[in-house]
Amino acid sequence: MSDPRPATPGTATGRATEPIASGVIGPGCAKTDPIVIADGITRSFGGVTAVDVEHLEIPRGVITALIGPNGAGKTTLFNLLSGFDHPDSGEWSFDGTSLAGIPSFKVSRLGQVRTFQLTKSLAMLSVLENMKLGARDQRGESLWRALFPPLWRAQERAIEEKAMGLLETFLLDGKRDDYAASLSGGQRKLLEMARALMSDPQFVMLDEPMAGVNPALTQSLLGHIVRLREQGMTVLFVEHDMHMVQAIADWVVVMAEGRVVAEGVPAVVMNDPAVVDAYLGSNRDRDLGELVAEIRAERGVPRPAATGAVRATAHATHEEDR
Repeated sequence: MSDPRPATPGTATGRATEPIASGVIGPGCAKTDPIVIADGITRSFGGVTAVDVEHLEIPRGVITALIGPNGAGKTTLFNLLSGFDHPDSGEWSFDGTSLAGIPSFKVSRLGQVRTFQLTKSLAMLSVLENMKLGARDQRGESLWRALFPPLWRAQERAIEEKAMGLLETFLLDGKRDDYAASLSGGQRKLLEMARALMSDPQFVMLDEPMAGVNPALTQSLLGHIVRLREQGMTVLFVEHDMHMVQAIADWVVVMAEGRVVAEGVPAVVMNDPAVVDAYLGSNRDRDLGELVAEIRAERGVPRPAATGAVRATAHATHEEDR
């Protein structure tokens, strides 16, 4: 698939009409301001090639959806870009810094964080303790500084204040002292997303953030993802539900058999016959319905009112989710 016109974010996401890509739109096309650039990335397991990406650029400041059938290589690509796995070949950079050979904890320190399809909260720590673990450069982590509380107490108070602010935003402040193991699946997703924000990232990677979430909590999660972009972050997320992709994504990358086979704005990609047949199947005739309308309406309301609307919806959701 190719489109000779410059690509701009769709109005469904409430974005301004700045171009995302220029020239011919298609697999591996150049972006006007990429935050991640990958070249020649390959990864094989035994005799199976899981990822074979010739060139990929992730645009800065927008929400990019990574879609494709099961086994397309999406999560493997996530693992490679975030330092949780090492490619057989290739190189990639984040905000101009090469990440080849850099472990995941150092990638995180550079401002690139990720969540997992299966949440990684520490079950026997409290929600607040989980949050505080996400903060970077804690003075108390040094053995000798830990012996002198005046060196780290002020920072500790600031970290706790920041954590409580995020928990309030994600409607988890009432759970601050509960064990993470006691949270529902949807609440653990919220906790993992909130904890990722403790490090003030530039680039947030979400691996199937809606998987296993109570449908009533989905809108709250979508609202939080959109706000990441509104706060200046770049988002890349894996999702199978085309309702979610079309509702919030500015750009879509399609993978199949480890390769990038299509790119573009959602309206173009999802109407390409090959993509529809291969990746959407029977879902192509489903009406986006109330979900998209509600999300569009939410982003058309001034920020304080939108926040209140999300909070009211999510409070009801948490009650149902318990």
